[in-house]
Formats: sequence, structure tokens, C-alpha cells
Amino acid sequence: MVWSADGLKTTALSPAAEKGQNYAKTLSKAFREAADAVLPSVVMIRTTPKAAKVQNLLPDDEDDDLSPFGDLFRRNPELRRFFREMPALPRGIPEFRAGGIGSGVVIDPSGIVLTNNHVVEGAEKIVVRLMDGREFKVSEVRRDPNSDLAIIFLENADKLTAAKLGDSDAIEVGDWVLALGDPFGLEGTVTAGIISAKSRGLGITPRDNLLQTDAAINPGNSGGPLVNLDGEVVGINTAIHSRSGGNQGVGFAVPINTAKWVAEQLRKHGKVVRAYLGVVIQPVTHELAEQFGVAARQGVLVTDVQPDSPAAKAGLKAGDIIVEYAGRAVARPQELQSIVERSAVGSKQQVTVWRDGKRQQLAITPAPLPDEKALASGGKAESGSPEAATFDRLGIEVETLTPQVAEQLGVKADKGVVITSVRPGGLAAMAGLTPGAVIVEANRKPVASVDEFRKAVESQPLEKGLLLLLRTAQGSRFVVLQADK
Repeated sequence: MVWSADGLKTTALSPAAEKGQNYAKTLSKAFREAADAVLPSVVMIRTTPKAAKVQNLLPDDEDDDLSPFGDLFRRNPELRRFFREMPALPRGIPEFRAGGIGSGVVIDPSGIVLTNNHVVEGAEKIVVRLMDGREFKVSEVRRDPNSDLAIIFLENADKLTAAKLGDSDAIEVGDWVLALGDPFGLEGTVTAGIISAKSRGLGITPRDNLLQTDAAINPGNSGGPLVNLDGEVVGINTAIHSRSGGNQGVGFAVPINTAKWVAEQLRKHGKVVRAYLGVVIQPVTHELAEQFGVAARQGVLVTDVQPDSPAAKAGLKAGDIIVEYAGRAVARPQELQSIVERSAVGSKQQVTVWRDGKRQQLAITPAPLPDEKALASGGKAESGSPEAATFDRLGIEVETLTPQVAEQLGVKADKGVVITSVRPGGLAAMAGLTPGAVIVEANRKPVASVDEFRKAVESQPLEKGLLLLLRTAQGSRFVVLQADK
């Protein structure tokens, strides 16, 4: 026991406890300094959506179908007459326009704010409020839906405090981060957590390559900065994974290196000019790695090559595994996509692929990403093909693909066998195969008929795995069907 200056009895800390307390104080100070460095640059964004068309409530005789109560009025003439005879009743009800709240961060002293596309998309009016209480109208918005990012230009803004932007490639899983923003309209909220994972692809946008964090992110945080302990922005908070709509410890942010590149493109060109190769890719799973003789999680597997694309001209093929691009190793599709899209259009790049059990180098020249085309809609395969067969061990029924069936399915394939039935609980079902998918290769060999597919299936024990290349209206992918050894 020791006595404090005010005469109260206290317990002396052990050396270990004192060391822990000092560490906590040091960490607390780091949090405080990082937050103080960025908070002046954090903004609240209030939006008002565009008004919808006025809805007709009480129809004239000729426009019953335009009213939500048209059927009711047709069935009840007295009710129709009652409403028509009521004086001063409004003839239409405009749709309610609820405002939204999001966050953003100043990236240029002249008044340029970086935020999420979904925060400002569809807004008729935008007001930006700084931490010091100043409010600004917005003169221009430039958006990139593919990355869910946008920049907004503030009217009559000057000498604002811009946040320092860091290097998201340098951040590692386990690093401390702070999420800043205005959740539920609560200005200047700061929460703490760590980087839980990198290169997450969730399907939120076509260009997903997200940081995952357990720092609390809630509605209203979108567009706000994710900050490291040096007070540098390393991400833009964009989404949460939640069943309740609130924080459950799984939040996501766009890496700041991606955001910086997108923002610069929007500033210079008003849009984002991306490079592309023209390949469809998928991760290399453990099962696929065994089939291709490559280390698991090394590279990304090419499942299809678009005709006349940079990849086709460079000689890339379905079945190639891209392990390096422009001297950088790649292990996930999101990584390759992120690197490629920022390549200089028209500049030759070196690609290293794993093909036929060895590494090969190819030269490829990325081209501008063309406008996306609508995918053909899928459907059920026709039955009654002259050549069909059931493969019990695989758990599927197939028939030879015809041009008519390929057109009906919206599949770009001239030859193959189409899956007409999948048995629940079978190998095919467990691997995610569905009716309507077309098998174009089996064990790295093209199949043009049921007979050729049967020969491929019988060519080796199923315990060693059957490697299939599938094609649907949505694209191509490799799948391994393997029985227990």
C-alpha cells in the first residue's frame, strides 16, 4: 500500500501492470493524435434525392390504370363518386423525398471532397458541412460507379485542410486503424479496430478489392476515411456486412491507392479510363492447383479469352495461370484486376504464366476497357437430343450441345455437352454445377460430344479428380469433381 498526495490509500502497480498501463497510454495517445490530424478534413454530406413523378390518386374515367386504387374504384362506383364530390381534395400525392447522410474527406484545399458514389448518386441537392460548422453547396459531382467512388467540388471553398493520403499497399493485416465519419448523423465519430483482411471481393461493385476492418462502421460512415496511426488515410469506408443493418465487426473500405487513382482520373478526364486484357479469371483453389501442378494460391486461372482482345493477341489461353503481371506477383483475381486497370493504355507489359508445367513469359499491350455489354439471359436446356447420357458417379445427365441450345442458353460455345440434370447431393451438385452449364473441356481436352466426354471421364480414376471447363451466359470457370480416395 502507498499513500497518495491527498491522503488516500492506493495499491502500487506491479512492474508488469505498470508497463501495460504505459503501453495503453501510448496507444491512446497515438489514437488521439491520428484522429486530431484527420478530423478537420472529415465532412458530413447531406443529400436530397430527385423528386419522383406525381402519382395520380383519383383517376378520371379513362385513366383508372394510372391510380394505385384503380381496381378499388372500378369495383365500388359509390366510393369513386364519394371521393369525386369531396371538395379541396388533392388530385395527386407527390412521393416523399427522404434525405440521406454520408461522410467524405477533403483531399484538396481548393474544396475537392472524396466520398462514395452511393452517397451522392441520384441527389438533386447536396450540402457539405465541415467539422468547424461551415457549410458549402456543391458545384459539380463526378462519379465512378464501378469503384463506388466520387469527387465533389465545393462552391467558394478555399484553403481547406486536406487530409494526408497514405499507401494502402503498405498496410498489413493486424495494423491498427481508425474509422472517421458521421454515423447516424453523429458528427466527428471516431472508432478503432484493425485491418482484418485485404483484397476482399464481395460483388458490391464490379471492381471490388477491399480492405476489411473490425472498426465500427455504421450507416452514415460511408465515404469517410479509414486512417492509420500516422494520421494518413488508407481507405474510404464503403460497406458493412450485417444482418441487422448496424455494425457487427465486419466493415469494408476501398484502398486509398485505388481511390487516389480514381480521383485523379475523374479530375483530369471527368471519367475513369481503365485498361483491360480481355480474360475471364478465377482463383486457384487447392483442388485446381493439384490438377495444374502449381502451388495453391499462386496466380489466377484464365477460364476464357475474349476474341480480338489484348490477351488473345498476346497468345494467352484458357487454362493458363497468370502468376506475375508487370513484375508483380498476383495471387487473387482482385489483385490482377486492380493492377491491370491502372496500367498505361498502349504500353507493353510482361506477363508470366504457368502453362504445361512450366513458366512462360508473354508480352501484352493493354487496351481501353470497352463499354460493358449486357449478358445474355440463361434458360433451361431443351430435352430430346439424339445423343444424351447419365453419369451416375458424377451425378449429372448431359447431352451434346447443338447451335439451337447454345443460342437458347446464351452461351458462346460451338461444341460441348450441356448439363440437363444435376442429382442433389452428388459430386456435381456439391461443386456447384447447375443445369444449363456447358462442359467444353474435360481434363484439358476439348469435348464435342457425349461420347468424347465419356472417354474423358473414363480416362483416369475419379479419385484423381476430373477437371472441367464450364461455360454459361455469365462466363467461364474451371471446376474439379473428385471422389474420396
